[in-house]
Amino acid sequence: MKRPILIHPDPRLKKLCAAVPDLSDELRSLADDMLETMYDAPGIGLAAPQVGVMDRLIVMDCVKDEAEAPRPLIMFNPEIVASSDEMSVYEEGCLSIPDQYAEVKRPEAVDVRWIDRDGNEQTETFDGLWATCVQHEIDHLNGKLFIDYLGPMKRQLITRKMQKLKREQAKARA
Repeated sequence: MKRPILIHPDPRLKKLCAAVPDLSDELRSLADDMLETMYDAPGIGLAAPQVGVMDRLIVMDCVKDEAEAPRPLIMFNPEIVASSDEMSVYEEGCLSIPDQYAEVKRPEAVDVRWIDRDGNEQTETFDGLWATCVQHEIDHLNGKLFIDYLGPMKRQLITRKMQKLKREQAKARA
């Protein structure tokens, strides 16, 4: 089931998410819904607070090539356990900040530990786009948005655009 994606500014997007104490069928179903929502948007990552759920859960799939098989990842309680010293810059966007993009500098590679949908602990090293995406999504779980890496002027400009978008959406629904 597709879920509505919260648009910035929304106070839930700035809150710290709670760790998932135990996997339930409800959480697995949420993860499946999030993947469906992400693919439909379309995006390469989605964090639970973006659909209004304050749990430490992200989904991602950075496979862009149509010829390549999708690689959907579901991560409960993901955490970065190591980061490379090398940095990279990617132009990031966010499903909660539609049509706005900015270059963000982050570690080139990260080691991530998480619990998969079957309750097993996983660890993997991500680099390139995958590293950027997983860091972006984990930031969401900590109440941080990609625009928080930008200067105040650019951040305010984007926030004003999102406030205007939300007003227009509200009028369209009225």
